[in-house]
Amino acid sequence: MPSPFERTARIGPRLWLVRLCWSLVYLPYLGVVINDLVRGDHTWRAAAFGWVGLAVFVASYLALILMPRPGGRAKRRHVVAFLLVFALSAGLTAVIGESGLVLLVYVSVCCGVLLPVRWAAFAVPTVTLSLIGIGLLTDVERETLAVLSLPAALGGMTMMGVGVTMRTMRELREARETIAHLAASDERLRLARDLHDLLGHSLSLVTLKSELARRLLPERPEDAAKQVNDIERVSRQALVDVRAAVSGFRRPRLVVEIAGARTALRAAQIDAYVDTSLLGQPTGLGPDEESALAWALREAVTNVVRHSGAGRCEVTLGEVREGSAHFVYLEVSDNGRGAPAGHAGSGNGLTGLEERLILSGGRLEIGPGARGKGFRLRALVPVRASVPAEVAE
Repeated sequence: MPSPFERTARIGPRLWLVRLCWSLVYLPYLGVVINDLVRGDHTWRAAAFGWVGLAVFVASYLALILMPRPGGRAKRRHVVAFLLVFALSAGLTAVIGESGLVLLVYVSVCCGVLLPVRWAAFAVPTVTLSLIGIGLLTDVERETLAVLSLPAALGGMTMMGVGVTMRTMRELREARETIAHLAASDERLRLARDLHDLLGHSLSLVTLKSELARRLLPERPEDAAKQVNDIERVSRQALVDVRAAVSGFRRPRLVVEIAGARTALRAAQIDAYVDTSLLGQPTGLGPDEESALAWALREAVTNVVRHSGAGRCEVTLGEVREGSAHFVYLEVSDNGRGAPAGHAGSGNGLTGLEERLILSGGRLEIGPGARGKGFRLRALVPVRASVPAEVAE
């Protein structure tokens, strides 16, 4: 089992920004230490050690918060940096007094960010108790200890919760991508299974009838001709069955198109926000209607990647009622430059998509995105009412 420190993963801009924002929440506490050093109540040696130690402490703290998790031998440098932060906070407290206890709040925050949950659950209370113990040894007032120990404990616990939430979100994204890949693999297996069943039986029958026609041909040409006619009939039927199987395979499905859309948007460095309900087929949405929505998703994402210049794309799926009609809609919107003036409805791709939706009983709506920015495409298809079993019989 790998060590909890061996979690090497590059930090994206969004994760880096989240960590930075959470770390900046606690930086105002440094004002207590800076104010104590500026007042000039310490000797020049103590003040010099305080300024240098504070600079090293802040640099080490930000490095620990913002750097990716190390792996292999690099984790040793991470552990050394963490021990350095703890030692600096204790040393500054011994030199400049009770204002140095504030730095232990940052040590607790580092524990919540860096360590796995089971380790942080032990480390955060330990750092908090260390703060209280050092304060008691240096005769710090009880009120000051209470004011500092509370943010130390809550800060570490808060960062533990943030870390758990972010890890859960990352696992959910990976699970969705896995589901999409499994759906595509399942479709390929279906085609392979159908072709095996169709061609295995048909080719076996063609082989048997060919052998029988070869034996009958010299003495009984009429019977041999009947076998050849049967071979032709079986071959034609096999061709029809194969075309039907292949057409079913070529019909796009939402889960497969979602995987392709995520890949295309990621390659174009566009942030993709996909509604999780797309992963399940809504009740009453038939294969033809789902195929029409899948084509709409493919065409819309292609337009976003090629023409929009957007940095964000949202894909949502929902249901809407218009009188007695019940529709399922797929909406793709971006924050790009939108359609050129006077060309909102042009383009062979959108024209073909509109025709496909009309054939399935739906319609296409296009226009500007939210607050008049970007471009929005909305494809609607009707939900077919289920037929009762008695009527079907």
